[in-house]
Amino acid sequence: MSEAKPNDLGRVIFWMSGALLSFSTFAIAIRQLAGKFSIFEILSIRSAAGVLFFGSLALARPHLRTQLVTERFPLHLARNLVHWGAQFSWATALLYLPLATVFSIEFTAPLWTTLLAFLFLGEKLTIHRVFATLLGFLGILVIVRPGLQTFQPAALLVLGAALGFAITFTMTKKLTATESTFAILFFMNLIQLPLNLAGSDLTFPMRLVMSDLLPVIAIAVTGVASHFCLTQALKHGDAMLVIPIDFLRIPLIAVVGWAFYNENFDVMVLAGAALIITGIVWNLSQERKAAKSL
Repeated sequence: MSEAKPNDLGRVIFWMSGALLSFSTFAIAIRQLAGKFSIFEILSIRSAAGVLFFGSLALARPHLRTQLVTERFPLHLARNLVHWGAQFSWATALLYLPLATVFSIEFTAPLWTTLLAFLFLGEKLTIHRVFATLLGFLGILVIVRPGLQTFQPAALLVLGAALGFAITFTMTKKLTATESTFAILFFMNLIQLPLNLAGSDLTFPMRLVMSDLLPVIAIAVTGVASHFCLTQALKHGDAMLVIPIDFLRIPLIAVVGWAFYNENFDVMVLAGAALIITGIVWNLSQERKAAKSL
């Protein structure tokens, strides 16, 4: 698709709002469970919940089962191998870096997404999209302030995850041309579940207690909701429009880290977030103007 229609922009914002809330809640739940369960085990909960949810829907609704007949399973497999590696790296980094730092470094992903979407999806590389992405990158530099004295090895995990997410975003957009949201999410959970179980102690459900119930539910629900919302957003807008909106997770998670984990609430985070949000708002306004002129 080229420029998004006005009603498409509204849907993109709606679905990305759900994605923002889901991804942030997912990060908090990982922090809550990490002292007792491994990353493999936590991600197994997420994948198992997804298989149960989407499998139940497929059994109950015959028309959904027909959507699982695909000739593009190799692309599903490749997408989920990349996504699984990126997600594992991202989740591991949450245990060693402040939440805002992880989310900030992760947002090098839109830079990669812009390039990949241009090269492989044929999306237009308009001036306002380039400007919004560059402004977002500048905001990230303000927040992270990279340098030898502040560098932490765990940051490499997030950088690798960012590239993996960008590849995943591009593959997802390519899949949406022929595959339903249901099929994309069903195969995501089905493929990733055995990968997560392979690294888990299979008796880990026996260690669950009542105090784990809330974060486990959060992992299960947001594991489905986050990717459903993101996939829906990608159906209604170009990757270069959808992904930069996700920048809003930075100020949101910075507040969470400060309020619940006593992480420093640096004024530079606010300054960087202001640059990022400015780029997003300006880009959306230009997209709407372009759509109205069609």
